[in-house]
Amino acid sequence: MRIAQSIGLALSLALFAFKSVYAVSPNEPIKPLPLALNLNPDKVALGEQLFNDKRLSHDNTIACVSCHDLQKGGTDRLPRSFGINNAKGDINTPTVFNSGFNFRQFWDGRAASLEEQIDGPVHNPKEMGSHWQEVIGKLKKDAAYPKAFKALYSDGINAKNIKDAIATFERSLITPNARFDQYLRGDETALTDEEKQGYALFKQYGCVACHQGVNIGGNMYQVFGALNNYFERRGNITKADLGRFNVTGKKYDRHKFKVPSLRNVALTAPYFHDGTADTLEKAVDVMAKYQLGRKIPRRKKRLIIKFLKTLTGTYQGKELK
Repeated sequence: MRIAQSIGLALSLALFAFKSVYAVSPNEPIKPLPLALNLNPDKVALGEQLFNDKRLSHDNTIACVSCHDLQKGGTDRLPRSFGINNAKGDINTPTVFNSGFNFRQFWDGRAASLEEQIDGPVHNPKEMGSHWQEVIGKLKKDAAYPKAFKALYSDGINAKNIKDAIATFERSLITPNARFDQYLRGDETALTDEEKQGYALFKQYGCVACHQGVNIGGNMYQVFGALNNYFERRGNITKADLGRFNVTGKKYDRHKFKVPSLRNVALTAPYFHDGTADTLEKAVDVMAKYQLGRKIPRRKKRLIIKFLKTLTGTYQGKELK
C-alpha cells in the first residue's frame, strides 16, 4: 500500500511540475529561459571586470560595455557603434543579453562560440583596434589581475583565459522571468487577452518559423528579403549586407543572416543588421513585407507588438528598461 501511495504521489508531483513548466502545451515553439545557470561565480566576476575594462582597446577608450550597455538592453541603441578614434562600425551591434543561447555569434555567424567572438572586436580596427599581446601586457601591469587570474587559471593571464572569463560573464547575462515566460510556466494571468491574441497572430502569420526556441531566434540563418528584394528597394548595398556570403563565398548565402533573438526586443531599437528600423512598428512592417510577403492590418500589428513587449525580462532580479 505504501509503495503504491508513494508511486501515486511521485506521479502527481511529476504532473504538477510538468504543468507548471508548460501553461498551454509542451509543444509550444517558444520555451522559457532558465531562471539561473550554473556558472563559476569567480569567473563571472573576473569576466565582468574585463568586460568593463577599456584597456582591451588600443587607446584605452573602448570597453565591451561601450557597445553592449546593460542599461540599454545590452546594446548602444545606435544604428552603428563607434570604436577607437571615433571610427564608425559597419553593422548594427546585437544585444549581449542571452547571447550564450545563440547557435553562432555575429550577424553572419562567423564565430562558433562566445570565446571565438571576442577576437573580433579586439582586433577590429574600427572597434578596439588592439591585439592580445598588447592587452596581456597592460593587464599584467595591473596590481590585481595577475592574482585574480592565477586563482582561477594555472597558467595565469593569456588570451585563452581572458576570453574564457569574458565569455563566462556573457553567459551569465540571461534575462529570465519575462511575463511571457511566466505565462509559459503556467501563470495564465501573466498576459492580457490582447497579448495572448498577439502571440496567436505571431504564430499564425509564420513569424515563429524563424523566431522560436528558448531565445526566440538565434538558432538559424535566413535570407533577409526571402519573399521581396529588401536590398534592391533600399539600395546602397555594402559588404556587410552580403551577410553569410562573406564567410562562405557561396551564392545562396548572399544576404543571409543569423536570425536575431527577440528577447527584450522592445528595448533594442534600431533593428536589423543595418539599423534602419527605429521602431517596432517599422520593424514588423518590414518583416511582413519582405519575409512574409504580405501586409499585416494595423489592428493585428498592434496586437503582435503588444505580445513582443511581453518578452522583456529581468536582469539580477530587476526588470529591464
